[in-house]
Amino acid sequence: MIYVYIVLGLIVGISLGSISPLEIPPVYAKYTSVALLAALDSVFGGTRAALERVFDLSIFLTGFFSNSLLAALLVFLGNIVGIDLYYVALISFGLRLFQNTAAIRRLLLSRRTK
Repeated sequence: MIYVYIVLGLIVGISLGSISPLEIPPVYAKYTSVALLAALDSVFGGTRAALERVFDLSIFLTGFFSNSLLAALLVFLGNIVGIDLYYVALISFGLRLFQNTAAIRRLLLSRRTK
């Protein structure tokens, strides 16, 4: 039943995002993309924790906001110093996304075969 809510939330979110007239200025594109990737990492990590039955809402919420804020801060500090820390954050969160996706796939397949 929880999967229905997840898919429904995803459909509603994508629909609202696609019809929204909000445009992000190119100056903030790096910050937004890294913060979005960090937020997605938290969502996939929360999904994995829910499937493993160890989900904790307070851990999820603090991770969601602190990861996004830390990633944007990392990019900001990198811009001040003159180092593209943007790529470090992208690689880091990208790898975590793939790891969480693989774990979610394994958990779903193992439940399906039982």
